[in-house]
Amino acid sequence: MGLLLLGILTLAGNSTIPGGVIRWSVPSTTRCGMKARTWRSVGETCYYPVDLEQKAGEITIVRYRGQRRETTRVTVEAHDYGTQEITLPDIPQAHPSPADLRRAERERLFVSRVFRRGEGPPRFTLPLGPPAHPLPKGEAFGVKRIFDGKPAPNPHTGIDFPVPIHSPVLAVADGTVVLARDLFYEGQAVMIDHGDGLISEYFHLEEIRVKVGEKVNKGHTLGLVGSTGRATGPHLFFGIRWHDARINPGYLLEDPEKIPAIEAGSH
Repeated sequence: MGLLLLGILTLAGNSTIPGGVIRWSVPSTTRCGMKARTWRSVGETCYYPVDLEQKAGEITIVRYRGQRRETTRVTVEAHDYGTQEITLPDIPQAHPSPADLRRAERERLFVSRVFRRGEGPPRFTLPLGPPAHPLPKGEAFGVKRIFDGKPAPNPHTGIDFPVPIHSPVLAVADGTVVLARDLFYEGQAVMIDHGDGLISEYFHLEEIRVKVGEKVNKGHTLGLVGSTGRATGPHLFFGIRWHDARINPGYLLEDPEKIPAIEAGSH
């Protein structure tokens, strides 16, 4: 599949960056915890996703082995993903009307409820499958975008893959469709709940081929690549939210052994 981990750094010690993931793997591990949240381990490994806008500093992570609770601290290093200036074509998203902005706010609130779903058991293994085949090199995770001279309020939370228009968009793991609709900025959009708080996002589609509530298997065609919403041309936006953290999805598309690990004896 080729190297996809753009912007991912391997840091010394128990360190990661905003938008990163760190793992802690020990036999008999059953649950994991961070920031007052706990979740099931994947196999006997805890994965700790760190949100893209997490401030630099130390965070405490927890793992459970039977009745035993173990903790350690992880340093989140400051990281600059860079800035990208974009000139939009003559589309409504380039000069939204008051009605467009009201629509976008309603959609933001609607989508936020998707991320507050209860977390069921994991229905995936790592690495995830590719969201398109073949999958070209992607870019732009974490960048601060400036559209027609105006900074976007949030950094870019996914990877943009230059997949040809009309190409099938594929589910990266088994799951349930929790969103399948046209959104103002994201365009034709699909979101899949894969359990364990892992939600995959596919934006700017030309066509959606699934419905909310539908069960899908890994490799299922969700729709076709397009350029709907705030897009300058055909491509696939692919994003991941894990335990409500916006992370670089490249971490989950590669061998999980490449994810930085907690050093032995550090707890």
